[in-house]
Amino acid sequence: MEEKKIHRAHVLIVPYPSQGHINPTFQFAKRLASKGLKITLAITNFIYKTKKPSQPSDSVQIDTISDGYDDGGFSEAESIDAYLQNMEVAGSKTLAELITKYKSSSNPIDCVVYDAFLYWALDVAKGFGLFAAAFFTQTCAVNFIYYLVHHGLLKLPVSTTPVSIPGMPLLELQDMPSFIGVQGQYPAYFEMVLNQFSNADRADLVLVNTYYKLESQVADSMSKFCPMVTIGPTLPSFYLDNRILNDNDYDLNLFTLDKSITMNWLNTKPEGSVVYVSFGSMACLANEQVEELAWGLKKSSFYFLWVIRDTEETNKLPKGFVDGIGDKGLIVNWSPQLEVLSNKALGCFFSHAGWNSTIEALSLAVPMVVMPQWTDQPTDAKFVEDVWKVGVRVRVDEDGIVRRDEIERCIKEVMEGQSGREMRMNAKKWRDLAIEAVSEGGTSDKNIDEFISKFTN
Repeated sequence: MEEKKIHRAHVLIVPYPSQGHINPTFQFAKRLASKGLKITLAITNFIYKTKKPSQPSDSVQIDTISDGYDDGGFSEAESIDAYLQNMEVAGSKTLAELITKYKSSSNPIDCVVYDAFLYWALDVAKGFGLFAAAFFTQTCAVNFIYYLVHHGLLKLPVSTTPVSIPGMPLLELQDMPSFIGVQGQYPAYFEMVLNQFSNADRADLVLVNTYYKLESQVADSMSKFCPMVTIGPTLPSFYLDNRILNDNDYDLNLFTLDKSITMNWLNTKPEGSVVYVSFGSMACLANEQVEELAWGLKKSSFYFLWVIRDTEETNKLPKGFVDGIGDKGLIVNWSPQLEVLSNKALGCFFSHAGWNSTIEALSLAVPMVVMPQWTDQPTDAKFVEDVWKVGVRVRVDEDGIVRRDEIERCIKEVMEGQSGREMRMNAKKWRDLAIEAVSEGGTSDKNIDEFISKFTN
């Protein structure tokens, strides 16, 4: 009975099982827990067994569901399509079992927040009569484009450009999500992002990991079509409002981190002198692109910290490159990105424009060079350069490669001169607005309180 008095309600949060989706949902979980709710984060059996996460606190606990591949996770599936299909079957069954388990406890589930990629979780939640909210990890702009395509309001293939969408700048084909810009690319993933809206009209609320002033016009346009609110940015509180005690990391990392090498090197460099290069957890650059990037970084003459994920990527580096850079550059397999982005030595983030990386940079006032690869990244890059004006987008040649001279040019534009100063000023403005959004009484904070009131009153 005492537990019931402590917690206002019990929320079950179900992320898609990849790092870029676990991070924002986990941070949202901690934000809810700070407001007196009991939170259960349901990760897959495979992630739980391999990463053995500790329970973060009494108010955020870890539980599991199955994706159908308990021994090997995604790598065990024969195809993307097979993984998504099996996860729907196994996930629906085990999610229902999890809700049933808590039904007879002192804290039954009151609300399910599900990653919109797992659209089937809504049907499970509604089968138990629960309040259910879809959590979208990408920008309002990208989500709105997918919404319009799903409902036939934006016809494919796009036959004429530029494309005019309410609340957005005019978009060329290269500014659209890659599934639209390149017809037939990764059809299983394209179906998944469109399926986010297959039943979203039945969700009680749509939560988006952005903040209102960052995308106010798009948010206003999208909210006319669905009950949507902004609740971001979902960074650890230490980097924003610092209202949540000991919240200085994402807590559940799927990659092994050794941050001492990175931070020790970074701490020896002058303020604003380092270019940080990272393309996230999924991008895989072609051999030729890795070589051009390597020589472009060296030609720029700035210090650089380059994250290259694994041995396969490392083997793409030009022969003798690592030995020849000396202390001018550091190449690592992974890095503590938030600590890097907030370090005084950092001057620029050379990024793939994935949304988590982009919103981290915006929230930490770091200007960018963006080299989008796929999915939402081309649209994010468009906003970085032309709407938020905090960076520059590289230009590809006729072979689809960004050459070393272009890489050097873009880095120097951000790191030096008047345009670089303007980008840094704009970045500081967006950081201030990010902090304002999550601080007490800010737009995102009010939206979270309103969301909670819908199933606690």
